[in-house]
Amino acid sequence: MDNLSSEIDVRLQKVKSLKEQGVIVYKDKFDRTNRLEEAKKLEDGTKVKVCGRMVFRRIMGKLSFFALMDIDARLQASISRNEVSEEDYAFFKSMVDIGDFVGVEGELYTTHTGEKTVRAHKLVLLSKAILPLPEKFHGLTNQDQRYRERCMDLVSNEQSRQVFLKRSKFLSFIRSFLEKNGFLEVETPILQSAVCGASAKPFFTKHNALDKICNLRIAPEVYLKQLIAGGFDRVFEVAKCFRNEGMDPSHLQEFTMVEWYASYWNFEDNIKFFTEFLREAIKTINDDGSLTLEFKGNVLDFGKEFKRIDYTKTINEILGFDVLNFDDVNDLKNKIVQTKLFELDDFKDCKTVGGVIDFVYKRKIRDNIVQPTILFNYPACLVPLARRNDEDPRRIDMFQVLVCGDEICKAYSELVDPIVQREALEEQSKARAQGDDEAMELDEDFLMAMGHGMPPISGLGFGVDRLMTLLTNQESVRDVVLFPLMK
Repeated sequence: MDNLSSEIDVRLQKVKSLKEQGVIVYKDKFDRTNRLEEAKKLEDGTKVKVCGRMVFRRIMGKLSFFALMDIDARLQASISRNEVSEEDYAFFKSMVDIGDFVGVEGELYTTHTGEKTVRAHKLVLLSKAILPLPEKFHGLTNQDQRYRERCMDLVSNEQSRQVFLKRSKFLSFIRSFLEKNGFLEVETPILQSAVCGASAKPFFTKHNALDKICNLRIAPEVYLKQLIAGGFDRVFEVAKCFRNEGMDPSHLQEFTMVEWYASYWNFEDNIKFFTEFLREAIKTINDDGSLTLEFKGNVLDFGKEFKRIDYTKTINEILGFDVLNFDDVNDLKNKIVQTKLFELDDFKDCKTVGGVIDFVYKRKIRDNIVQPTILFNYPACLVPLARRNDEDPRRIDMFQVLVCGDEICKAYSELVDPIVQREALEEQSKARAQGDDEAMELDEDFLMAMGHGMPPISGLGFGVDRLMTLLTNQESVRDVVLFPLMK
């Protein structure tokens, strides 16, 4: 700690000294001709003006080498007493430190070791760092520190830089792919008047001007479907959503969700479309364009046809009876306890039939799925916004894609019958009154839009953060979110 304080003092003294000499320590601009990655590809002899953070330097008498870095690349530069004045060379040695931002004007050449280098004819201090980079520039290794000090994590960890460059590339791909397929990007409210669109515990806030309690968006679904009723054919949104739930490696309270809705599709159309979307995304993210990923110690092949699992059929096979025959949550709990697979106390937090079924699924099915798998044919009690199956209204036309026990997306044929939708949301209101704080509220604006008529629709949603952990083989969603909220 004493060494750090001493180094900070030295850097602060340099700033003071430079200002006293009339030097502008923090410049307002630099006329760059090329980014570092571009400069590395230019021919020797090309004159350039490049800039970046200095992350390395080695002083050797009258010749010194240093390295500049930006988010894309690292480029070596040299400065020699033979190329610059004695005063400028002394300034470099005494006043410029690792961590400073500098601009270099010079020409490119290749060293005898084969490294592209800028021979500096002029060096400009652009911004002085008064705090040093992480010790020995080995990077931040403590995870919490990496999350809290993301700027230094990006400077010192190549892996982190690549993850977030790929995230940016993925977001660009999402928009390009959907727009190419006729989807229009829209925006819907984050501040909402009804908790609807997903089963989740919301955040609440006070709207002072309206003297009204609002909730933060848990999903954009009901607004996007209203736009379909208004005449949009296909819409999507890259939406910040908020759910006041627990934190684990696959959940954050603030997260980015993509939802899209297509008129005249059913869930089978969405299965085909998402499969194509996912494969194209993987090829875009993978440098070699392959369809394989490594994740959680597994090699995953997305080029093969995805396995399908009938959700309801599998639950029934595990329990030995048909869960669709149960409407009372206590009757279902008692029946399951008779199988000796669970204790009654296991279900103490389950307030509804859907909650009990979901609990069984998470304990007996989800974690056993490794390779890309499509689960379909869900009980209707699980999702009140999904279309009931024509052959058996106790089931819904819904699917999810799972990989290594993680739910990658959720999609279904949308419920557009206003009478059935009202009944389903009224059941949700009853569940909420019984203590289920993840149940939805009845949204009259949404029901009014549906009452005016909606075409057949299929919608799909996925969490960008969770999918990025898969695409970049990360352990936690915090590793793919630039600034996760910390305690």
